[in-house]
Amino acid sequence: MRYLLTIFVFTRLTFVLFGQNNLLPTNPFYRDKLTFDYSRNGYYVPCLFPVLENDYHPKDPMVIEVYIDSAQLKKPFFKRDFNKHLVEIKGKDYNLKVSPVGELNLGNDLKDSSNAFLFQNTRGILVEGDITRNFSFSTSFYESQARFSSFENHFIANNGEFYTTSNGYIQQNGIVPGAARTKPFKGNGYDYAFASGNFVYRPWKQLTIIAGNNQQFIGTGYRSMLLADNNVGTPYMRLDFRLNRNWSFHYLRSRYMNLVRKKKYTTVEGYYQPKGYSANFITYQPFNKLSISFFEGSIWNMGDSLTTRGLNPSFFIPLPGLSALFSSQKTYSIYGLNVNLNFFKTYFLYSQVAFGRRKNQFAYQIGGKAISCFGIKKLMIQLEFNGAINDMYTSIQSRLNYSNYNLPIAHIKGTNFNELLFRTNWAYKKFYIDFISSNFILTEYNEDALHPIQLLPTFRNGVLLNQKLETGLLINQTLNLTVFSSILWRKEMLDVVQTNFLFHVGFRTGLMSQTNDY
Repeated sequence: MRYLLTIFVFTRLTFVLFGQNNLLPTNPFYRDKLTFDYSRNGYYVPCLFPVLENDYHPKDPMVIEVYIDSAQLKKPFFKRDFNKHLVEIKGKDYNLKVSPVGELNLGNDLKDSSNAFLFQNTRGILVEGDITRNFSFSTSFYESQARFSSFENHFIANNGEFYTTSNGYIQQNGIVPGAARTKPFKGNGYDYAFASGNFVYRPWKQLTIIAGNNQQFIGTGYRSMLLADNNVGTPYMRLDFRLNRNWSFHYLRSRYMNLVRKKKYTTVEGYYQPKGYSANFITYQPFNKLSISFFEGSIWNMGDSLTTRGLNPSFFIPLPGLSALFSSQKTYSIYGLNVNLNFFKTYFLYSQVAFGRRKNQFAYQIGGKAISCFGIKKLMIQLEFNGAINDMYTSIQSRLNYSNYNLPIAHIKGTNFNELLFRTNWAYKKFYIDFISSNFILTEYNEDALHPIQLLPTFRNGVLLNQKLETGLLINQTLNLTVFSSILWRKEMLDVVQTNFLFHVGFRTGLMSQTNDY
């Protein structure tokens, strides 16, 4: 076997036909593209992400069949084709690819009288590989320093970890959605690092075994009321089994965390409170244009503030509904339906409904999206309604709330809200423009409702408006590498009125889903 080793820059990773089983990211950029490309070619549209590259049809536009050669490296830097990767080790039955990833942006909040500039400096590396036809792996690492706006700082700090004191608990540090736990940086900033990775083994076409700590997402909407990718990656195992053309079953088991330090410990710091997470997802597809899925997601008790115990063996059994046999002190479950309908190839209707284990807990989603609207090629329009009422996602045992790292694992807003969301984007060659309007009505809203501990809960009513416009150049669609500028206007009309007007410029590889429209 012969090795080819080269230098690397932000580039496109090539899809290899001999057995590419790595996972495509869950970022909305990829979910939208996959949804419409699948439908145009008459295939089953997935609603559990990430999906495998190998499941993406070879004729679809995201699949690139090119390889770098030594002649490419001899070209001047400005003449190189950035749609090809520049680092590859390739042999008869293996492939290794490397790319830098990250984000660098600068900005300001024009409504902030302190006039402190905002920034994010994230550096990372992504390594992917395939070994034989059946096995693939991926790993990435990110290191970040950032200064965020006032409303982002509030959200990050409000979801921080709980430390024990002689008088109870205090909250410190914070959590960046889609990233990691933080530590202070230069007084008013954050320092945080996180890693993700997976391996994929496909012994035969109908069965895929995945393990790692990637983000997961269920649905074809912008949000998910069942399982979303806006918290923090944790270890998981997933089995995808395609029974036949009409039926498929997905088995997901993970270890989540409440960021509450143990009261008694012998280490430098107390460990966090772990909890188990199980999800069973069954899809029936009577024909290519329609899919109906049943979902069960459960949080399982693994101890309290003093002790940690092993999971009940029933946790591992792939039998939907089993968690309902246990008391509310041991499990908390939500049950839901996910429905997708595709018509005229480029139009979608989708819906989710979910019920909690407590009385009258309910969440919903209904939406539609279309591409190439009004005869304008690559114009996408999406309208979506989301809501959660009656303290949905909360358990009578707060350690079992539907959360991970103190963040919701369904909709980022938690519970007791209704949302009207409108999205549109358009692309012409490498130029794109994207607009999203997210508007909330909050009723008896408690931002700490899903926390394992509530230090001083407050209940608020009012309206929250988010409007974001972004324009830029898409340099590399496989890494979603863009040079961009954005403005975000946000107005919070609750007990007090607060307005933010953010402006940012920068570049990034948009692989991980990170959001600030909360």
